[in-house]
Amino acid sequence: MLVAVAAVANTLDASEAPRAADPAGSPRTLIVEDEPKVAEALREGLEGEGYDVVVESSGEAAFYRLTTDRFDVVLLDLRLPGRDGLESLSAARRRGVETPVVVLTARDTLEDRVIGLDAGADDYVVKPFAFAELLARIRAVLRRGRTSDPDRLSIDTLVVDRATRQVTRAGRAVDLTVKEFDLLLHLARQAGQVVSRDTLVREVWRETSRSTTLDNVIDVHISRLRRKVDADHPVKLIHTVRGVGFVLRWEAP
Repeated sequence: MLVAVAAVANTLDASEAPRAADPAGSPRTLIVEDEPKVAEALREGLEGEGYDVVVESSGEAAFYRLTTDRFDVVLLDLRLPGRDGLESLSAARRRGVETPVVVLTARDTLEDRVIGLDAGADDYVVKPFAFAELLARIRAVLRRGRTSDPDRLSIDTLVVDRATRQVTRAGRAVDLTVKEFDLLLHLARQAGQVVSRDTLVREVWRETSRSTTLDNVIDVHISRLRRKVDADHPVKLIHTVRGVGFVLRWEAP
């Protein structure tokens, strides 16, 4: 851990470290780190780059912040007192939190990386790390969030508003449950592409493996979405690709 502090602190003074702030302004950043020296080094470095930084030191505090506040990016240590980082991240993803998360950890095996990414991390940085590299990775996840995930998605007369969690079809409001909205949003993000059941289990239900029960649950939710989204409209948008999954796309009646 002290090695990580030294690496961060030394790189902050290095001439190659970029000094320009993120072009979008001052990204609000949550640092979750229980080592005070590491947390302070990260805070000083990021604030020097124009980031708006909040620091928490426990898994419980991280989960509370993630589910009650809004951030542009999270830097998450895994070894935390109480609820560990992976548990906090998985729980937040199950609650629908989509904030980009960069894991910072000394766990460097392939298995650790896979577990972290499967738990919902967007990137994985092994300590010790160069601060310039961390900044580049933060900018990368921020760019992905801005360019590939617009707040309003439109397919034919269907509009899915991610920010307000509202849906309309031909100008009329569509009343959806939380999980129905999450499922429709995922299909809308991949409009025109077939989404497998395995992907829905992992990305919407936040489970690690399929089961007959989960398949049945997915079928029920797809059926409800069809009734709410496609009923009374000549153009059907939600389609089943037998043996593969589902796709949201326009097809002539």
